[in-house]
Amino acid sequence: MAIEIKMPALSPTMEQGTLAKWLVKEGDEVKSGDILAEIETDKATMEFEAVDEGVVGKLLVAAGTENVAVGTVIATMAGEAAKPRLLRPSLRRSRVRRQLRLPPSR
Repeated sequence: MAIEIKMPALSPTMEQGTLAKWLVKEGDEVKSGDILAEIETDKATMEFEAVDEGVVGKLLVAAGTENVAVGTVIATMAGEAAKPRLLRPSLRRSRVRRQLRLPPSR
């Protein structure tokens, strides 16, 4: 299930901001506390950090976009359960053998 990453309110009076720069790209694995982007308000530029772990899905708002309303979905992230899992080595070997049409190993 995709997690929506929304434009944060970085101050009590903030209604909109500028997404100055993405510090991640689609497909990056992030953990809680990693910096995702730099957000500009009318008073300062602040870092926006991840609160969940997962893989960055789509970046929906381009870097440099001005007047992004607080609460707007700016990106998606696939949660922990959506991370690709590696095959066990024995399964990997048998699949390679089949693709190469080699006899099974004993």
